[in-house]
Amino acid sequence: MQTDPTVFIVDDDEAVCDSLSLLIESAGYRVNSFASAEDFLQNYTEDCNACLLLDIRMPGMSGLQLQKELLKRNFTLPVIFITGHGDVPMAVDAIKWGAADFLLKPFLEQDVLDRINDALKNLPQKFHDIELQHEISMRIARLTRREAEIMIMLAEGKANKVIAIELDISQRTVEVHRARVMEKMQVRSLAQLVQLLMQVNYLSPQ
Repeated sequence: MQTDPTVFIVDDDEAVCDSLSLLIESAGYRVNSFASAEDFLQNYTEDCNACLLLDIRMPGMSGLQLQKELLKRNFTLPVIFITGHGDVPMAVDAIKWGAADFLLKPFLEQDVLDRINDALKNLPQKFHDIELQHEISMRIARLTRREAEIMIMLAEGKANKVIAIELDISQRTVEVHRARVMEKMQVRSLAQLVQLLMQVNYLSPQ
């Protein structure tokens, strides 16, 4: 008999762990929280019906270091990073190395549940489907030259303001192009956009 999915939380902020645990349990998932990456590694045994909410910055082993350690051990646990605005480039890089998604602080409760639901659907398998790769390429082909240029800069983790300065255009213009990119690529988040581009070799880990 298959058990309910488990959501592991690794965050050194006790209040964050408690609030996330209550939210996730209310949605019907089992929850297991840890105050450090080291504690998680000592207690984790591979669970194919689980995902991990992981703070990107913590004392001791960081979230990124934990992700790399999980890869070394061949654990296929989907990782959703919890990040602040200043950590977006790091979070984007983590996506390139296989993280499922990231949540930008402060986040809405429904966003947390949506990311967990997506991660547990085992989306990476779908990306290996030839028809889906063709569909991704078709979406990219619908972009204008400027939209494609801005899409790559977004996927590199650059903020709207930085893109505006580098391209010598207004921040509002960047926002309009960004919205069109997200619409044409049929994604809801920057993390999903990066994942799509990785599937057709538009991006590669640094």
